Amino acid sequence: MSKREFQTEVNQLLQLIVHSLYSHPEIFLRELISNSSDALDKLRHLTLTDEAYKSIPFEPRIDLELDEEKKTLSIADTGIGMNEEDLIEHLGTIARSGTKTFLAQLSGDAKKDSNLIGQFGVGFYSAFMVADRVEVVSRKAGEDKAWRWTSDGKSGFEIEPAERSTAGTTVLLYLNEEGRQYANSWRLQEIVKKYSNHIAFPIFLTYDKSEWNEAEKKSVKKRTTEQVNAASALWRRPKSDLKDEDYKELYKSLTGDWEDPLFWFHTKAEGSLEYTTLFYIPSKAPLDLYQAEYKTGVKLYVKRVFIMDDAKELLPQYLRFVRGIIDSEDLPLNVSREILQQNRVLTSIRTASVKKILSELKNIAANQPDQYLKFIAEYNRPLKEGLYGDYANRETLLDLVRFKSTKVQGLTSLADVKSRMKEGQKSIYYITGGSESLLRTSPLLEIYKKKDLEVLILDDDFDEIVFSGIDKYGDNDLKSVNKASTSEDLKDEAEPDKAESLKPLLDKLKATLGDRVKDVRASVRLADSPSCIVSDEAEPSMQMQQMLRAMGQKDIPALKPTLEINPDHEIIRKLLARSNDATQEDAAWLLFDQALLMEGVPLENPAVFVQRLNRILNLSI
Repeated sequence: MSKREFQTEVNQLLQLIVHSLYSHPEIFLRELISNSSDALDKLRHLTLTDEAYKSIPFEPRIDLELDEEKKTLSIADTGIGMNEEDLIEHLGTIARSGTKTFLAQLSGDAKKDSNLIGQFGVGFYSAFMVADRVEVVSRKAGEDKAWRWTSDGKSGFEIEPAERSTAGTTVLLYLNEEGRQYANSWRLQEIVKKYSNHIAFPIFLTYDKSEWNEAEKKSVKKRTTEQVNAASALWRRPKSDLKDEDYKELYKSLTGDWEDPLFWFHTKAEGSLEYTTLFYIPSKAPLDLYQAEYKTGVKLYVKRVFIMDDAKELLPQYLRFVRGIIDSEDLPLNVSREILQQNRVLTSIRTASVKKILSELKNIAANQPDQYLKFIAEYNRPLKEGLYGDYANRETLLDLVRFKSTKVQGLTSLADVKSRMKEGQKSIYYITGGSESLLRTSPLLEIYKKKDLEVLILDDDFDEIVFSGIDKYGDNDLKSVNKASTSEDLKDEAEPDKAESLKPLLDKLKATLGDRVKDVRASVRLADSPSCIVSDEAEPSMQMQQMLRAMGQKDIPALKPTLEINPDHEIIRKLLARSNDATQEDAAWLLFDQALLMEGVPLENPAVFVQRLNRILNLSI
């Protein structure tokens, strides 16, 4: 027998479990049955597609056995099984991506943390909520040796050789005080029906059943084995036969989520391609949604045979929050990830599935606006990612995404923005390049406020990249107020051009600032501020340049902004009247530096800025 320590993250997680942070301890049975179902899925797939496994008899079942007197419960399956290495890898470590992030998010508030653990899922380790000792006996399919893994969930685990007549795994729980409530056959059946009724394999419960003995005129206990789940592929049944509760049960069984899904979309396609899809939108965004190694949530079946559940080819990346099932009649059973990437059948299913999901979301947005806002609160950002890459569905995505605005509280759609456009207004305006508070106070918005024009506040860090490639919404142009060319829309033909009278000052400012600016010109976009900076149409804003460099892109050329000055501002009028001197030079740099600060761009030399500011202050006091 070998004694081993748990991985650090396992120890941390077990401590949380042992201290009863989990508010729903009955989850242990759902998790262990789901593990058994996965093991059966894997073996069934191998017996159909791998020559090495085709001779292995496959008789799928999951057996629960209860001993009320000894307070033990076992969960056994006839699945793929594990050898010694697998037991160490799967039961001694946590390989699931996002574990460290999950642990870092724990707040210390038991109630909040219990919900967090519920969303994350704890798999096998949930057994220690209800057991003070767990034994796992497993034999891998195709191998002769079996192994026993034993742990009290505190210090570590032990592994030793064992006996098992067939391939598969048996988990034996020695129930603790918390877990003894589950040493009850009726309770176990209720939990199975609640969470695992639609597991595609039969689940049997063996227990002592009380039956009335007419001859002895008393109730006697008889050892009985009964199937306790429906064991049907719910997604293949007609929608008319299913209730909302059926869909919710399957969702919780598939995902391990405690909360009901926001929506689900069930589709059966017939014709040149036959397939069934059932997609769910979780009520809360998955914890690994913004991690590079996110876990996909759509399982692929072929003719009800599970193929894989971690293929990122099934849906585009921006829909990675979707959970559910794709069941095809036309894919080969031995389909691999490499084949999936080039398979025309899957490409057609994927294309149709994306259109279906987006179409359903559009219907919900139109008919259930309150529910749709709950969706947007969780998934607006991934939808924006879709705008960048999914050109085929860009128009639909533009209708689905919601925006902050200078006109309304909360979020608004582009369709609503369009309905509020002024008479004669041809463009929809937006601003990017910083936090919401920074953007709302930007000098670039002054003329729009004065003219009562709506501007969208795009404060996500990737908004500038996404929307720089989108120039239209329907018949209307989408224009960034950060760009120099946008000011052409704002010119009032009735107002005289003030650039000519400002030319001496503009030339002086440009000469002073030198190669720090591309140009200095009179502005039509400023109302209250003396200056601002803008970028050319094809160039990233100063804020975006800073962000790209912070992300490690060191080869970005130093692009020069254009400085615009407000011809009507008192500072500018005073500078125009002043002769060339050191004060005018200081003022030129201060106008430029304050414009940079208002854009959230750090100054190259703050000490020099302070010296100039002090000289100007000295003159004004």
